[in-house]
Amino acid sequence: MKEKPYWSPYASGLGLGITLLLAFVLMGRGLGASGAMMRFTTALVDLFAHDHVMANPYFAKYAENPFSNWLVYEILGVMIGGFLSGMLAGRNKWRTGRGPNIGKHKRWLYAFIGGAIMGFGARLSRGCTSGLALTGGATLAVGGWVFMFAVFAAAYATAYFVRKQWI
Repeated sequence: MKEKPYWSPYASGLGLGITLLLAFVLMGRGLGASGAMMRFTTALVDLFAHDHVMANPYFAKYAENPFSNWLVYEILGVMIGGFLSGMLAGRNKWRTGRGPNIGKHKRWLYAFIGGAIMGFGARLSRGCTSGLALTGGATLAVGGWVFMFAVFAAAYATAYFVRKQWI
């Protein structure tokens, strides 16, 4: 199947805004992803170290069946929807996006390290980029806007040091 062109960023932004609005109207709260991951992680730790989970007030509040929280279904829907969207657009292929000056394994290593740092940061800030930026920005929360400006500033600062990997 021939690859279809990407959506317009304006149409995509409008779709994301409508999705966020529907989340507020139907669920009474905004979007977020790290809460679902935290619930799965806590459930896994609870299988092997129940006393540790219950002794820690931070973990104990997440110690429930992960499927009892709507965020888990949100993330499952995002994964299924992303797969179906890629399939319909002819983009489901095994490939690694990288520049000419970086190997595939190094690119995967950097992606894993970056994802781990973002995940750790999401837990420290008690929210992920979708929770802080989208939901926080939509509700005009100062923390959401400060976070987004910090993300863009850090990205621009980091881009200088890794640009040779992509050009």
